[in-house]
Amino acid sequence: MHRKLLWGLMVMTAAEMACGETPQWLEAAQPTVELLDSESKTLSPERRALLDEAADYVVHQLEQGKPANLIFICTHNSRRSQFGQVWAKVAADYHGLDNVRTYSGGTETTACNLRTVQAFRRAGLQVVATTGDDNPLYLAQYAEDRPALRLNSKVYSDQPDALEQFAAMMCCADADESCPVVDGAAVRVALHYIDPKVSDGTANESATYDERCRQIGSEMFYLFACVKRKLGSE
Repeated sequence: MHRKLLWGLMVMTAAEMACGETPQWLEAAQPTVELLDSESKTLSPERRALLDEAADYVVHQLEQGKPANLIFICTHNSRRSQFGQVWAKVAADYHGLDNVRTYSGGTETTACNLRTVQAFRRAGLQVVATTGDDNPLYLAQYAEDRPALRLNSKVYSDQPDALEQFAAMMCCADADESCPVVDGAAVRVALHYIDPKVSDGTANESATYDERCRQIGSEMFYLFACVKRKLGSE
């Protein structure tokens, strides 16, 4: 049933979706959404200042009637950038901000790590694999009335649309150093999250992935709360 619902949402047109209305969150995801919104209000001044750069870009795009495109970039596009892509879209929907598009990519292709998928599931999202190869395509659903997000590993420049004037959200220092220039980026934000991979195979693995998932999620909720405030719609 979940797989059928996910595919149904994939083909939902923009006109059929409720614009600016509160999403019908999955019951299991609702507590996480509320938690991330709460934790977004406790960020340090340093992190707020960093995220304000991205917020200014989003505000500028939306005020011009243009889409705000955010690409979350890390080396392998397997962990942190996937968290960023998903939670940024969830946060934008939470704050009723339409015309926000989120993507992710790496400097090389591997796979969306299964531990990342498991962290999303613990957060209440429905995530299913639609292919069984070495780089599966996952569909991640967070609300009943929103299309599922497509998660797999790809190079950051390999996006479904020819993107220009996007925000390059650099999730790790390695990718930031490997890409001195990101063609098409209107703004570049050095988020630099600690890689949860350091915990792989340890007793702290799940807790570490959950912590990074929540950290990135809460920062995305702050970012879009800031956008909403700057737009004067709060």
